[in-house]
Amino acid sequence: MPYSLLADFVIYVHVAFILFVIFGGLFALKWPRMMWWHLPAALWGAIVEFSGWLCPLTPLENWLRMQAGGPAYETDFIGHFLLFLLYPANLTRNIQILLGSIVLIVNGTVYAFLWRKNYYEANEGFGSSR
Repeated sequence: MPYSLLADFVIYVHVAFILFVIFGGLFALKWPRMMWWHLPAALWGAIVEFSGWLCPLTPLENWLRMQAGGPAYETDFIGHFLLFLLYPANLTRNIQILLGSIVLIVNGTVYAFLWRKNYYEANEGFGSSR
């Protein structure tokens, strides 16, 4: 399989992972066991975002592009492919932290709802007079 096709595949995996980090908590509403896959992914995504680390998929994709004879990009994946879609112009570190916090708040709300729902279902009838 040519390197350029592998690089494209890495891009699709990267986009899918980012979408899963952002929206994976919603899958847990339908399939509660999904949270065991989503929570580590969301934690990793938050750590990468807040620390400014480079996701390992970016160097892999760059290496595959260079092996195919194409140029590698100098920024991270989000900066190169998704920045114009995900972030506004003149992005500041404060805005980036705000956006990361929104992801955590949305997913935290979903998981709090699931926890509360499961807690009350598990304790339904506990202490009730039947």
